[in-house]
Amino acid sequence: MKFSLNNQAFETELSYGNLTISGEDEHGFRPFALLVSSIAGCSGGVLRKIMEKQRIDFKDILIEADIERNEAEANRIEKIAMHFTVYADTLSQEKAEKALAISSKNCSMVQSVKGSIEIVETIEVIPAKGK
Repeated sequence: MKFSLNNQAFETELSYGNLTISGEDEHGFRPFALLVSSIAGCSGGVLRKIMEKQRIDFKDILIEADIERNEAEANRIEKIAMHFTVYADTLSQEKAEKALAISSKNCSMVQSVKGSIEIVETIEVIPAKGK
């Protein structure tokens, strides 16, 4: 990957499109948001694949991420708490929790920050009817 400075932001060209990164909201995506997004996107994607392999019928997955940062240490991210809501009619809470545990062990982004950022994952199942 190559990044070039363009005014107030760094840019890179990826296969899906250009990515603009800046510490200021008005100039691009903020680095902390990209880090959290990569962890949530990876974890959610692995969870989806696991549920599909287990032939679990689901309508949607929603991920909410709460971040704790330490201002005294360069505003570093210390904890990411992700809550997964799976909309499914026949999925038990126990099976959802087992699938989430497997996804955490197989998500490269979660494993990459293991030991430096606390990752907490919870999951709930809501009936898909009406979703």
